[in-house]
Amino acid sequence: MKWLHYACHFVSTLVKEVVLDHIRFHPQEAGDKKNKMVKNMKNEMKNEQSDNVAAIGIGAMIVFIALILVAAVAAAVIIQTAEKLQQNAQSTGEDTTDMMASKVSILNVVIPTAGALHMTFELAPGSDNVPAAAVDFNIVCAGGIDAGDFGTTTGATSTVAAVVGGATATTLVAGQTYDVTITPATCAPATNTDHTFVVQSGGGGFTYEVLKYGGSVAAGSVVI
Repeated sequence: MKWLHYACHFVSTLVKEVVLDHIRFHPQEAGDKKNKMVKNMKNEMKNEQSDNVAAIGIGAMIVFIALILVAAVAAAVIIQTAEKLQQNAQSTGEDTTDMMASKVSILNVVIPTAGALHMTFELAPGSDNVPAAAVDFNIVCAGGIDAGDFGTTTGATSTVAAVVGGATATTLVAGQTYDVTITPATCAPATNTDHTFVVQSGGGGFTYEVLKYGGSVAAGSVVI
């Protein structure tokens, strides 16, 4: 019985040695598998990092493009608004310049003879040349209105002549003084009355003056 037991033990020992010998004599294969596993893990980690970096880069690019689009839209709105304001300002400035530059400045008005008005005037500084016929006037009183223009020598309600140095002027020039004689029919000078005198020079602004007649409307009386 002892011998049999020893024999079984010997066989079992041989089997273990064979198994251990197989593992002991093939270490390279196990190392290769381990290296491959390590390499695979490293590759997976690199791929994951690359994917994260790529996702971050795409997100940053989208945000950058969105900012550019927003800035472009804002710039377009600002430019359009500034251009519109500039056009409005320029148009208003030109209209104001035309109205003020061609305005008639009345220097004085006297009564040369009974029933007539002699006015000395000039154009505002910087005015363009204005045809005398383009300067219109109105004299408003309780009895009605006398109307005409400075280029008319005769009219239904008044006699008007714009003269410079005794010569009739058909074109008015800035910097030059002019004399105009008006003989109103409806709104003739009357004592102790006030008449409204309105002048418009072409497309320019209006000039308003009040003709104040005192206790005398004799020749030489100063109205303005």
